[in-house]
Amino acid sequence: MELSSPNGRLLGIDVDPLAIEIAAERLQGYAPRFALVNANFANLREIAQRHDFHPANGILFDLGVSSFQLEQGERGFSFQREGSLDMRFNPEGERRAADLVNGLPEEQLAEILLRYGEERQARRIARAIVANRPLTTTRELVEVVRRAASRRRRIHPATKTFQALRIAVNDELENLAKALPQAVEILAPGGRLAVISFHSLEDRIVKRFFRDEARGCICPPGTPVCLCGRKPTLEIVTKKPIRPSAEEVEANPRSRSARLRVASRI
Repeated sequence: MELSSPNGRLLGIDVDPLAIEIAAERLQGYAPRFALVNANFANLREIAQRHDFHPANGILFDLGVSSFQLEQGERGFSFQREGSLDMRFNPEGERRAADLVNGLPEEQLAEILLRYGEERQARRIARAIVANRPLTTTRELVEVVRRAASRRRRIHPATKTFQALRIAVNDELENLAKALPQAVEILAPGGRLAVISFHSLEDRIVKRFFRDEARGCICPPGTPVCLCGRKPTLEIVTKKPIRPSAEEVEANPRSRSARLRVASRI
């Protein structure tokens, strides 16, 4: 906020009401130059227009789970802490991780683990989960996954299962896909869109979106003349994603998997 003085304004959007409370406390010295909205960024266009943040000079998407959410064991995000199988960013959301774990057929559960967690042993883990139902706590789920998964792993055996369930509970990839084109719509010419992702599924969506918006024409290969009339909307600033430095990872180990991509509005 200091760099945007004296007239710069900030619109913050988060589906987690606690994130809004934390941001409000940190930014209180900059009132009234900011607005904080407890909502999903899948509704970015409507929120920006309602709060008169259109056009915007810069937009940042910081995706995934936050450190404070992981540290709240009762919310169920972390496989390292005891808590209920919740995993909702929005505490008022209808669907919890427990609903998926205890209610889905084995085949659908395996599909979630494979699609959102890229879990190679999805079928084996899903079979074990169904055989041990009901599961109500993170510890119970971790133990089931630990027994079902191969021991030869570089990461904790429950990492991908927890990631997959969290993404499914919060519709994270679908919401990202909805928000990206809205961000382009509300950006001013020359404005920049920056996205920080933390796993390959998110980064893949962002990479493809930036590529397609920078290309413009989407006519099939070999079409002699462009028929779609689609023009490029973005210029890619970061040809490859920016990764955290060794110093940053040492100071914040959770930044290890972060990838930053940036594009500019044409």
